[in-house]
Amino acid sequence: MAFQKPTGTQDLLPGTVEKWQFIEEKARDLCRRFNYGEIRTPIFEQTSLFERGVGETTDIVEKEMYSFQDKGERWMTLRPEGTAGVVRSYVENKLYGDPDLTKLYYIGPMFRYERPQAGRQRQFHQFGVEAFGATDPAIDAEVVALGYQYCVELGLKGVKVEINSVGNPASRAAYRDKLLAFLLPMKDTLCKDCQSRMERNPLRVLDCKVDQDKFGGAPSILDSLDEECSTHFAKVQELLTAMDIDYVINHRLVRGLDYYTHTAFEYKAEGIGAIDTIGGGGRYNGLVADVGGPDQPGIGMALGLERIALILEKQEVGLTAAKPLDVYLISLGEAADQEISKLLFKVRKAGYSAEKDYLGRKMKAQMKSADRMQAKYTAILGDDELERGEIALKSMESGEQRTIKLHELVDALK
Repeated sequence: MAFQKPTGTQDLLPGTVEKWQFIEEKARDLCRRFNYGEIRTPIFEQTSLFERGVGETTDIVEKEMYSFQDKGERWMTLRPEGTAGVVRSYVENKLYGDPDLTKLYYIGPMFRYERPQAGRQRQFHQFGVEAFGATDPAIDAEVVALGYQYCVELGLKGVKVEINSVGNPASRAAYRDKLLAFLLPMKDTLCKDCQSRMERNPLRVLDCKVDQDKFGGAPSILDSLDEECSTHFAKVQELLTAMDIDYVINHRLVRGLDYYTHTAFEYKAEGIGAIDTIGGGGRYNGLVADVGGPDQPGIGMALGLERIALILEKQEVGLTAAKPLDVYLISLGEAADQEISKLLFKVRKAGYSAEKDYLGRKMKAQMKSADRMQAKYTAILGDDELERGEIALKSMESGEQRTIKLHELVDALK
């Protein structure tokens, strides 16, 4: 074959795409209940936005971005995550002028160059939310709870939340010294990425997947939190407990992005081998200012839809697939076929799903087609019935058939 889909991408075909539509509609319904409005940002942005927003020492910026120069010799990048673009839009469109909290959600494709594996694609999809304007720990708990409830309502089993506090700049500065004292004696045994990050951003070392087994005795950042950070984190835990959210504290959790402050969290689920993280998020109180806006606090989370879809399949959670057809219109004769085309549009206009044969097949073949499409009814029209202004309506489930007037077809489907 001359052309194939790019490595790390997939075609979502009818029969599968309906399950994705169900996953996406569940996200939209939940956001409606939590009062989040949808935002759609460009799929590509200036490369510098991600370098500044995501962080130059992250795997995303260092290794995984799809970047290119456009015809104006500007560096652009296919978005590797959703938060930076939403923050840019929040600033550019002056949404911070709204007197109420700005609560947004997005669903869409992201792009990262990495080795494809189960639940990890080069073009992947995320559902995420962002909330701007409040430092209240209650909004942290709300965002964590929204992602958790989404997983629960989809039917995912064994979902847990891991949480941590990465503090504020002052707390992290104090923790940095303790962490470096722990890491320096083992520096030569760590991977090259860890050795590089140790100088620039030692907290990122804890996010390494290669040397994770060496960090069991690492000092906890929770011991370096000041009173403000400790109080904030304690309140988040108190609220999550009150909501019956199944969470545990992981003091080594730092997430793979540089912009987090205070609360950081991940969602875990079993079903895709060694990779058990299906999403996460955290608070980013300095990011809006870093992107050029006012000093507004923010918090967000994102979930990987490929990973969720895969786990749902592994856990054998049944999702709504293709919906059955309301009616399949069958014509027998040239004049009847012309009338069926008119009826087809009328039925669709009335809000029903309908189909007819376009291949000139006999009635038996048309009935098989109706059966394959799981049609609830077939409506059969021959030239003789047309002369009488009638049509036969048959229930495919019961086999019952009755004759009705042509103009009664839409009402009969009710």
